Amino acid sequence: MLQNIDRILEEARQFKAETWDEIEQFRIQYLGKKGILADLFRNFKELPLEHKKETGQKINDLKQFISEKIEFLLEAVKEESDDPAATDLTLPGPPVQSGARHPISIVRNEIISIFSRLGYTISEGPEIEDDWHVFSSLNFPPEHPARDMQDTFFIEKNPDILLRTHTSSVQVRVMEKEPPPIRTISPGRVFRNEAISARAHCIFHQVEGLYIDENVSFADLKQTLLFFAQEMFGNEVEIRLRPSYFPFTEPSAEMDISCQICGGKGCNVCKYTGWLEILGCGMVDPNVLEFNHIDSDKYTGFAFGMGIERVAMLKYQVKDLRLYFENDIRFLEQFSAAW
Repeated sequence: MLQNIDRILEEARQFKAETWDEIEQFRIQYLGKKGILADLFRNFKELPLEHKKETGQKINDLKQFISEKIEFLLEAVKEESDDPAATDLTLPGPPVQSGARHPISIVRNEIISIFSRLGYTISEGPEIEDDWHVFSSLNFPPEHPARDMQDTFFIEKNPDILLRTHTSSVQVRVMEKEPPPIRTISPGRVFRNEAISARAHCIFHQVEGLYIDENVSFADLKQTLLFFAQEMFGNEVEIRLRPSYFPFTEPSAEMDISCQICGGKGCNVCKYTGWLEILGCGMVDPNVLEFNHIDSDKYTGFAFGMGIERVAMLKYQVKDLRLYFENDIRFLEQFSAAW
């Protein structure tokens, strides 16, 4: 058996290879489950005890040599293949996988496109804000629950510095700098101290709109939102406005659209009402105009705000909000054809 091992070792030393396939065949021949080394170990079990030490050492040395030989051959073939002179430039390149926009980005861009056609400009602002721009200038009373730590991520107290809870703070900055007429939307990321679930998250995205001019009416608001809904969900969609309350608008309303899953007939998603809430809106409260040095006797306006995740859930019928934040490539690839 010792002579057989020496013969196998000499054959392995003489072996040469120029391709990956030849090296792989060499590896299988010697290290495969039915290879030469496997046979040696099976025969080793039948040796007398006094011969096992020397024979076992030689088998292990042979196995180590074969492994090192394979690594040496692979490195040599790799270096040769990296040589520009050895590269066949006529061969097609490796396939490049197409990327895809995130569904939130797709819907955000679509919302921006719709309102841009109505003459709205795009406004952006800081995510870290102060109390004035997030609350006080928007007619939030000091005792309003939105100021509570349960809803807001505060960074500092006295003065209050916080992560913005809505992009209405951007609208305040626009009103501070620009005289009416103002027609703008404010897309961006916002933060609220909420438990993460299938329908809620502590980080999400909003688009809020503001229109201020002379003789702006609630009818203008309704027609604007109807145009948006039909452009986003199709001409067959219906809307309804329900009375609501927001500190910065009066009167205020919440807008529902006819359920896109059941066609308004009623299902478990719309809780068998046929309607799904999509945004809040209303006429800008005169106090907000005055806080921002706009004459409320001369100008009126409306505002609205929607969650982009909410619109995306309705548009693509995604039932779990958390999917947007998990970066699962299998989920994201489904939207490659949407842009």
